[in-house]
Amino acid sequence: MTGQVQGKVALVTGGASGIGRACAERLAQEGATVVVTDVQDDKGAETVAAITAAGGKAEYHRHDVTSEQAWIDVVGQVAARHGRLDILVNNAGIGLGGSVLEMSLADFQRQTAVNVDGVFLGVKHSIPLMRRSGDGGSIINMSSVAGLKGSPTLAGYCATKGAVRLFTKAVAMECADAKDKIRVNSVHPGIIETPIWDTIIGSGGPGSNVAPQRAVALDAMAELAVPLGSKGWPDDIANGVLWLASEQSRYVTGAELVIDGGLSVR
Repeated sequence: MTGQVQGKVALVTGGASGIGRACAERLAQEGATVVVTDVQDDKGAETVAAITAAGGKAEYHRHDVTSEQAWIDVVGQVAARHGRLDILVNNAGIGLGGSVLEMSLADFQRQTAVNVDGVFLGVKHSIPLMRRSGDGGSIINMSSVAGLKGSPTLAGYCATKGAVRLFTKAVAMECADAKDKIRVNSVHPGIIETPIWDTIIGSGGPGSNVAPQRAVALDAMAELAVPLGSKGWPDDIANGVLWLASEQSRYVTGAELVIDGGLSVR
């Protein structure tokens, strides 16, 4: 099936790399105009260039998701340029590993600011624009398997992703009560090959070749922990996000879409 989100306008935070980039590219392939936001300007431009080279429509905006004014500005630009917003993918996030006894309060708060405050602000400022068209919309909040089960040395990250999970359900019920046709769901990736793991499992020190080290570590981790025996890829998550963004999931709200090779079940 093609054109699943044809004519829709999508905003994807953290869209410059990893899962966010895969989501932006997948939505564009299926006909959406995609607004990519991030703080990685060069990579954001690369994402937009790749989408447009493939015949899609996209634009990039620098965007600190922890800033309320930045959200007001970005959503205002979407309204001015496109007049509507149909899909919000609250994907921007960071992962900081380490013992809860050693994590600084500043790091705990920084992680919460990006992973939780950023999602809250996205929902708060995007829903009014979604409601303006009268056609409803789809909000997709990126949580994690870490939002479903505890993990040693990831207490702070688990706290943020668990918050996203229940925040999503509460907002889904608020939108349902308002009869605004906006659906709100969370996505829970497992072990996916993305750069976020560099700050969770370590970068290997100065001068190391981070990507190969990460790949080896994730392969070994997935072989031991994932029932299907392998790690996932950003496109695996992007396909789930596309389904939640499309009319194929019109009767789904307040749900958890777990894409983890069975990790959360074991």
